[in-house]
Amino acid sequence: MSDTPPTLEGENFAEGLALDRLADGSMLLGHAHGEAVLLARKGDEVFAIGATCTHYGGPLAEGLLVGDTVRCPWHHAAFSLRTGEVLRAPALGAVACWQVEQRDSKVFVTGKRMAMPRSPAPVHPESVVIVGGGAAGHSAAETLRREGYAGPVTLLSADAALPCDRPNLSKDYLAGKAPAEWLPLRPAEFYQEQKIEVRLNTQVTGINTAQRLVQLEGGEPLPYGALLLATGATPVRLDIPGADLPHVHCLRTQAEGEALALAAEHAKKAVVIGASFIGLEVAASLRVRGVEVQVVGRETGLMVQVLGAQVGDFLQSLHEKHGVVFHLGCEATHIDASTVVLDNGKTLSADLVVVGIGVRPDLTLAESAGLDIDKGVLVDEHLQTSRPGIYAAGDIARWPDALTDQRLRVEHWVVAGRQGQTAARNLLGQRERCDLVPFFWTEQYDFALAYVGHAERFDEVTIEGNLEDQDCSITYSRAGLQLAVAVVHRDLEGLHAEVALERALATRSAAAAEKPVP
Repeated sequence: MSDTPPTLEGENFAEGLALDRLADGSMLLGHAHGEAVLLARKGDEVFAIGATCTHYGGPLAEGLLVGDTVRCPWHHAAFSLRTGEVLRAPALGAVACWQVEQRDSKVFVTGKRMAMPRSPAPVHPESVVIVGGGAAGHSAAETLRREGYAGPVTLLSADAALPCDRPNLSKDYLAGKAPAEWLPLRPAEFYQEQKIEVRLNTQVTGINTAQRLVQLEGGEPLPYGALLLATGATPVRLDIPGADLPHVHCLRTQAEGEALALAAEHAKKAVVIGASFIGLEVAASLRVRGVEVQVVGRETGLMVQVLGAQVGDFLQSLHEKHGVVFHLGCEATHIDASTVVLDNGKTLSADLVVVGIGVRPDLTLAESAGLDIDKGVLVDEHLQTSRPGIYAAGDIARWPDALTDQRLRVEHWVVAGRQGQTAARNLLGQRERCDLVPFFWTEQYDFALAYVGHAERFDEVTIEGNLEDQDCSITYSRAGLQLAVAVVHRDLEGLHAEVALERALATRSAAAAEKPVP
């Protein structure tokens, strides 16, 4: 990272800005006291906060005001205009908050505001234990401290590394554009300062719900006052001869990401087994490194069930223009030191093989605890499981969705982070509903797609704009009900679509609440 001070754009708000230049509901980028500042106006109030998202540095001035919050255009994190506090994953830290004074029809940014101490939590468990070191577990631990919880917090992780930026493993990091130092979400010192006890390489073997104990492999039982299960998902392993050879890789943990990136430095020819988002991102990143890539997928059309045939055809064409060769409608049957054999008789040369054929929710612990299970851990609208005091979040949680009147289980990193935040607040008695609109993004070469909502099944795809020019929005509907919107290089439209889906969700949720109980 460069130590060069950032170039400051716009006007110096410390010298004053005419109030009539900031319309109600608008934002303006400028600077004050040597830092970039975002001014925003809501009625007679004017707010000033830091202008850069704390996730990947997204420009908040290009985002969207929603109530007294601003949302980042890149990955839809949200910050409070009143405090600078981060309210939604994937961002972790707050942005600066500035004092604003109005004098003589002008506004002046006079200096930074001090963070206000949080009020004690309404519910204060004796201790909180979090099982899982992914996005849900990590965001829950941070949120507990941010919400003023002062009791013991223990994060139990089976991984060898601290919680990491998992989406980066298949994107910039694998492409060689980001160093390993950028992967940890927080340094070890952060957890020490926040008094969050992180136990790595820790396997949880059971839960005694009656005595509120978590059994650790090879260790003493750990008592809990409240428990969050965020065990995530595990990759589906390829069950064919040669699948366990040293040059065959999966990609889930930081250790696996580091091993794959190291192998990619020396690889000449790679075969990616699995044509999902992870497989396509890996293919793109390997091509950036100059590795020859062939992709094997059992589906006959690329991403048809997720994005529709037209988008899938575009993605296949995009990869083919970058030299990727596809073998669709077939499966690998054998791997040896230099080849992958397919069930159609073809033999592909490979000194590197990457397997990305899906994941399964890790339900072993929840099942052993006697929690209600149905293709995931069943939770209520507050993410509480069938056992009081035990919550679940992330890839394992199936929550009731008012928009579709169905239960959803979504394997998106941002969803896991937001559910971790909601679960943490509910552990402290806030009763926040999990009425979220899922979000994910993918990057492949210069192609960037952001997706809001969840269309597990759809019968109509509407494209507005030009997909070939990478400038469009794509709407997915079923029986006339809009379920999801994908945008390609139309960040602001993606935010507006998210808000529209949230409003539809809130309307249906309120209507459901008013129905008489039979």
